[in-house]
Amino acid sequence: MGKETFELAGRDWPKVTWWKQRNMRTLYLTLWAALLTSATNGYDGSLMNGLESITAWNENFNHPSGQILGLIAASMSIGSLLAIPVVPYTADLLGRRTGVVIGCAIMIIGVALICIGFHVALFIIGRLILGFGIAISHGSAPLLIAELVHPQHRAIYSTIYNTLWYLGSLVGSWVAFGTHQLGGQWSWRVPCLLQALPSLVQMGFIWTVPESPRWLISKGKHAKAKTILAYAHAEGNEEDELVEVEFHEIQQTIALEQEYEKSAWSELWATKGNRHRLIILVSIGFFSQWSGNGIVSYFLPKVLELIDIRDPTEQLKINGYLSVVQLVSAVTTCFFVDKIGRRPLFLTSCVGMLGTFISTTIALARFDASPNSNAANAVLVFIFLYYVMYNLGFCGLLVSYSTEILPYRIRAKGITVMFFCVDLSLWFNQYVNPIGLQDIKWKYYLVYCVWLAFELLVVWKYYIETKNTALEEICRFFDGDSALIGGHAATAKARHLTGEDDAEVPAAGDEKTAPTETTTTA
Repeated sequence: MGKETFELAGRDWPKVTWWKQRNMRTLYLTLWAALLTSATNGYDGSLMNGLESITAWNENFNHPSGQILGLIAASMSIGSLLAIPVVPYTADLLGRRTGVVIGCAIMIIGVALICIGFHVALFIIGRLILGFGIAISHGSAPLLIAELVHPQHRAIYSTIYNTLWYLGSLVGSWVAFGTHQLGGQWSWRVPCLLQALPSLVQMGFIWTVPESPRWLISKGKHAKAKTILAYAHAEGNEEDELVEVEFHEIQQTIALEQEYEKSAWSELWATKGNRHRLIILVSIGFFSQWSGNGIVSYFLPKVLELIDIRDPTEQLKINGYLSVVQLVSAVTTCFFVDKIGRRPLFLTSCVGMLGTFISTTIALARFDASPNSNAANAVLVFIFLYYVMYNLGFCGLLVSYSTEILPYRIRAKGITVMFFCVDLSLWFNQYVNPIGLQDIKWKYYLVYCVWLAFELLVVWKYYIETKNTALEEICRFFDGDSALIGGHAATAKARHLTGEDDAEVPAAGDEKTAPTETTTTA
């Protein structure tokens, strides 16, 4: 049996059963309004695969390929890159919920232009606007989730967020399969139009989710923040001991950060601990898209053509089956994040991806040399196995791990940096991958085999374990006793700054310890 307690502020607390508590049950059900942001993004990934297999779409846009197809796919990522300057300020100044709503409203405008799409240029502009909106929602939704849920459930819920990319992918793949049978213009316009549905749902239901208590505390709304903490974690009892400890730790930590630390962009590389965080944020952003998954996620029909699977219906079926496997494997992993740990999952993922990608490359080379069903089937099997390995580390943990390693003052900016790297790598993938597949075919896979070996080295060296640790207390792993943690888990530096301890403590960026002066008495 698993441990019956969780740790917060250096103490063990009895675990709660969320479905037995009315408020927590309601909160976790309404949180789907925030979780849907990731599903919208996933729908687009699968939708592009589906559109490439729909005859009417190809005819409408003169059978795009190479650079034009790459630009169509990459336009959404370019839109997200353009939104980077405003993303953290939307979340920090206007609130997490408002950020989600603004992003959804922009996405709906983009979907409208995509559906009109009488010319490829209008289709691309629509996807640019769609990407701009999804970046704003992405910059707010995961923060709301991580900062609101009970500390016992943070790892699971934060990790589930990005796995729902596959829920959107699953819906998108089978919608495209179904509308393909319609024929004509509506065979591709209907799946494009349905892309607006999650955003419409979010705009209506996000207001049923309470605002982040951490954001409220940062704005001086302490009473409201405590009421929400009590509602979400203790059935409304503001005198509950856990609520008191949580509130005190969050309030003091944010107050210390606001008084003694900066929230400027330069803070991301100002200290040794933050430079370590930045290495993780940049690498995980690129690794999440440069692990070879971008080839299949957006250009599956082109990959299947390498093994002579050219029938659109067959391609759409494989796309649908792959989405099912991706969703199941990704969601299953969420429930083992705190049991197995982040670092073992990342390392296993890297080793597994490298092994399956090498195997896929060999099978593609064998088919190219001598076309046969055994090699073709091997390619399909290893594509499915690859995604199981990928989902162990770089699906759900992409957002949850990035969120939890950041202190509140730079959380929105740090997440923005991570998504900037995701979007930059997506832009490169979506523009370069179709060209690579078209020009050098299976040999393009060799590039990712080398890159995956590099990923394994970086993860082994820099990714640290954070399991079973409260959100405010994770900074201790990066900053040591220079970390600013308030409340009962206060670090030496925090106690010193609040006057609770007169001991000298190192500054946040100190690389060396100053020598101690001693006095000798006769």
